[in-house]
Amino acid sequence: MTKLNTIEILGGGPGGLYTAILVRRLLPHVKVRVTEQNPEGATFGFGVVFSDRALDFLKADDPETHDLIVPHMERWQDMTLNHPEGQVTLDGVGFTAIGRLELIEILRERAQALGVEIRFDTVVRSMDDLQADLVIGADGLNSLMRATYEDRFRPTLEYFDNHFAWFGATIPFDTLTQTFIRTENGPMNAHHYRFAPNLSTFIVECDDATYKAWGFGQMDELESAKLCSQLFGEVLKGTELVTNKSMWRQFPRLWCDSWVAGRYALLGDAVHTAHFSIGSGTRLALEDAIALINALLQYDDVDEALAAYDAARPPIARKIVDAANTSATWYENFGEKMRLAPMDFAHDYLMRSGRMTPDRLRAIAPKFAADYEAQSTAQG
Repeated sequence: MTKLNTIEILGGGPGGLYTAILVRRLLPHVKVRVTEQNPEGATFGFGVVFSDRALDFLKADDPETHDLIVPHMERWQDMTLNHPEGQVTLDGVGFTAIGRLELIEILRERAQALGVEIRFDTVVRSMDDLQADLVIGADGLNSLMRATYEDRFRPTLEYFDNHFAWFGATIPFDTLTQTFIRTENGPMNAHHYRFAPNLSTFIVECDDATYKAWGFGQMDELESAKLCSQLFGEVLKGTELVTNKSMWRQFPRLWCDSWVAGRYALLGDAVHTAHFSIGSGTRLALEDAIALINALLQYDDVDEALAAYDAARPPIARKIVDAANTSATWYENFGEKMRLAPMDFAHDYLMRSGRMTPDRLRAIAPKFAADYEAQSTAQG
């Protein structure tokens, strides 16, 4: 039987830091260290978004950390779809958001206050460099741990066809908004939401044909930011998009058949990805951390705990990942769907998961549902 005395965590993003917090809170006898390749205070991206009640699990499991985060979050109750022929408000589709760096700093300060050792600006080149009873890989899509033990984690990695770039905007938006436009080279979409009083995330997306027609692949960050600022000039009110590693990418669809390989365990984007259109990537990483540490609490033997984590957590996460993949598939064809009238387009968007029913829609977005039913009745 392997007793747990030491844990090494690779990756100092939200998932890795929150795992360390849980270890110090719930397994105080265990020595834990986090290793992060980036310097302290560095982060890529802008804001992270959560569905309105996505942090309820955190309030139940760790109210102190929850209460540190929530005052820094932007919150709204509706969602807006900007269609070329009109704007539609989706009532009741609420979200919250926080700056990624701000979230990481809150978790870092909490972890260090609890006595967690964090090594910044440290690149681990071999898993042999991390010796502990348990090593946790929270090192993201390009995970060294997953690559090292690929034959045991058995990952599947594919990519969606659409291309996207993650920019920032220097103006706030009242709600999480999606702006769909027609351009001379094809349809484009922007997902945008504020994560601070005067700052927003602004993700631009388009299909492969539009991407190639505009030549985004031959542009640097500043060139594509300038062009996208012009294309979305109306909703940006003439302001310029800002960049932070804002290169064009295709969204990865990652899933590992096993989350454990001996004394190594994966969580977050190192083991699965969830498309940004449902705003669950960070939430999944935090929930993975809770599931892993709870398993370690439940079993004295590390191997038994990891086996329990590997059996119990993936089926739960899979439901959200599958919903994200279904959502992403809708975006693969959003240009064709833009031919619909605004209300029909919005209804098609809300029904995209295949799990939405008329009754559920009435409960979630009662005003939109009533307006849509009234329109359908009037049209005969």
